[in-house]
Amino acid sequence: MITSDRIGHYFDTFAALLHGAQASAGEGKTIPVADAFARIAGRAKEAHAAGHKLMFIGNGGSAGIASHMAIDYSKNGGLRSQAFNDGAALTCLGNDLGYDQVFAKQIEMHGRPGDVLIAISSSGRSPNILNAVAAARAGGIFVATLSGFDADNPLRRSGDVNLYIASHEYGFVEIGHAALCHAVLDLSIIGDG
Repeated sequence: MITSDRIGHYFDTFAALLHGAQASAGEGKTIPVADAFARIAGRAKEAHAAGHKLMFIGNGGSAGIASHMAIDYSKNGGLRSQAFNDGAALTCLGNDLGYDQVFAKQIEMHGRPGDVLIAISSSGRSPNILNAVAAARAGGIFVATLSGFDADNPLRRSGDVNLYIASHEYGFVEIGHAALCHAVLDLSIIGDG
């Protein structure tokens, strides 16, 4: 039975996870979350000012977040943004190259040095996300990652900036990633710092 106490505990747990979000730079060096927000926002603004774009990728619920954020960063933040989860592109590239290459190939085709990639994966272990990050880094693209589940997931150490939610619950991780992306936009891009 759902009780007010259970609901309260659920939201308290989620709030604690958000307050406990962790950030790192490069190969896992811990940095304050505020610094991560500033780095992501700074690179996003620099990219836009230089005529570049933000690219968002994710699978499943993370794909929904990628689409949502691409629209919000464009409409509300005034930054060129796109999500690489078009159904025709995914099925074409998945069929021709394998699903593990669906995002990497799009980054190879559309990414340019100076762009920014936001890679979202609850587990931090999705091969197509990891391959896309490798393609982005090889192409001179700044990479920010959002992951959860195991603390040692490979995505967490793959970006220039990495945000991590310490939970194995998809709902908490996915909602946490959406909240972190919104916070970067609302506090560091729209709010300008």
